[in-house]
Amino acid sequence: MAVKERDLLAAVKNFSGKKAAIFDMDGLIFDTERLFMEQLAIVMKEHGYVLTKKIYCETLGVGGKLLEEIMCSYFGEDYPVLEMGKQVEKRVRMVAETVGLVIKPQIPEVLRYLSKQGILCAVASSTNSSAVKHYLDSAGILQYFQEIVGGEMVEKSKPEPDIFLLACKKLGQEPAGCVVLEDSENGVRAAKKAGCSVICVPDLKQPSEEAAAMADYLVG
Repeated sequence: MAVKERDLLAAVKNFSGKKAAIFDMDGLIFDTERLFMEQLAIVMKEHGYVLTKKIYCETLGVGGKLLEEIMCSYFGEDYPVLEMGKQVEKRVRMVAETVGLVIKPQIPEVLRYLSKQGILCAVASSTNSSAVKHYLDSAGILQYFQEIVGGEMVEKSKPEPDIFLLACKKLGQEPAGCVVLEDSENGVRAAKKAGCSVICVPDLKQPSEEAAAMADYLVG
């Protein structure tokens, strides 16, 4: 079972011997999972579909073919996954450019700490890399990350380890030398499959006992 820790920075400091830290983005760096869920619900309703929180939580941390499979299993084979995604991304980008995205608690402090320690940082997100860079830049924290890995850069999404293995490779580090910060169960599973240490910071959904046991630290 993961060690429970109320303070994210304290959990991160336990991995000061690592060479790199890999961050998920939605629900971890930004409070965007709720925003995506709300906007997706609106877009889907406009097209005659009804989204529930339970269904949305099944998609946390995933993208690509797996996301398509999940959504089509609920809404039919003709559900327009790509078109819905484009409309939602457009709405979220508009929010980012007007009122801005909310950065999750302690993330700025963690990034400053890692920078001072000389620990490399990357983002590994199911979101498209161009959108990831845009959001990080808009929030003024892009300079903390040496590498950005988006969902379009790997064939298999979380819970498969591909995205974290690629992030490690781009950082020039072995997985054992990296710690991953994740909010979703699928992200935790992917990170452990990759061979990384994991700090789980739950967002919309608390992890199952099985997923929580995989994490090294459970924050919150």
